[in-house]
Amino acid sequence: MSLNWPDEFARTSAEDREEYPGGFQVTRSTAFGNVLDELSRWDGVTDVQLDSGAEHQKQNPNKPYARASFDDPSVVVRFTKDGEQMAAACDRWDNPRDNAQDLYHYLHETRMQEQRGTVTAESEYEKLRLPSGEEDAVAADPPPHEVLDVSPDAPEAVIEGAYRAKVQETHPDKGGSQEAFERVQRAREAMLDE
Repeated sequence: MSLNWPDEFARTSAEDREEYPGGFQVTRSTAFGNVLDELSRWDGVTDVQLDSGAEHQKQNPNKPYARASFDDPSVVVRFTKDGEQMAAACDRWDNPRDNAQDLYHYLHETRMQEQRGTVTAESEYEKLRLPSGEEDAVAADPPPHEVLDVSPDAPEAVIEGAYRAKVQETHPDKGGSQEAFERVQRAREAMLDE
């Protein structure tokens, strides 16, 4: 099966993919269903296309067969939101189930951040918008634990300590960039929300 990976998104090399620590405790079907269910909760979303390197069902093209083999474990979802083309993709893990479930968590957190009372300069959904031919590409944030340089299951005290150190490194007043600073803040929120 050929996967339609967005050209704008960086890829994880096959040798850098790893098993999700402990694995997500869902089936492949549930993980893909979670992505679709999450997007059904978003206002203005149409034309959802969930793709993976495994063979997908004929009657439900957004879901792979339960036991379909795959050469590429990556998962990509493309959709239209309020007339804008959007995409999110995950290829970090060594199987489609974990990549789909990770993608679901990312999409869920994006919706939750957009619903909170905090106002930011741009919509959380903007990170998912695919650029037109004239625009530069924008890729999604790396996983929160990578941004903070902690393990995925780090305790709260370790997360907070890593956050404080990263804020010092990335703060715009101390030579860092606003983008990196905001990425560190999002990573902390995501890890403490789980």
